[in-house]
Amino acid sequence: MRALLISSALAAAFALSAAAAAPTSLLPVAPEAPAPAAALAPLAKESVWTPRFEAAAGELADALRSGDEARWGPLLGGKWLAAADRERIKRLLGDRDSPFRHALLSKGFRHRAILGWDASASMSAADRAAIEAGQEAEALVCWSAGGSGEGVWPTTAREADNRPGRPYACARIAYSIRGDAPTWRAFIERHEPA
Repeated sequence: MRALLISSALAAAFALSAAAAAPTSLLPVAPEAPAPAAALAPLAKESVWTPRFEAAAGELADALRSGDEARWGPLLGGKWLAAADRERIKRLLGDRDSPFRHALLSKGFRHRAILGWDASASMSAADRAAIEAGQEAEALVCWSAGGSGEGVWPTTAREADNRPGRPYACARIAYSIRGDAPTWRAFIERHEPA
């Protein structure tokens, strides 16, 4: 019995010394501040990407307006689009409060904006040329109905969440010109209440 108590005491002492020897930081670490949201800006008319995104946006709008999953499904991932995501998009297109219903299915005049991430004024001409010559790009396409179409667009990607009550509906398009044929895929985000 005494041997059991001694071995238990040694095991406890060893565990305490190991815990006390755990390394701790000598430098204070402050919590990191969240990065500010990147601002959006309309794609430049002269960009080589603008006509590509305009064509993709038109095709996507027509497919979503049709409500036919056989048309919009391939544009949103095809066989890689999960069943849960298909159902979410069906609900989004059919929901009375969805911004898509107003923006794409309204009888009124529809507006469209194609937005990219605002390049900082400090970006060099060489950096801008590299983006233009690149093989991949992303943009947000947003639709709205009624009004003049001015000033109703999201100012950050976070605002392109298709939340009920938004005056616009948005999709993100990822475009690639790698390989034989240019390809693109759209993604539709939806704010889901917690």
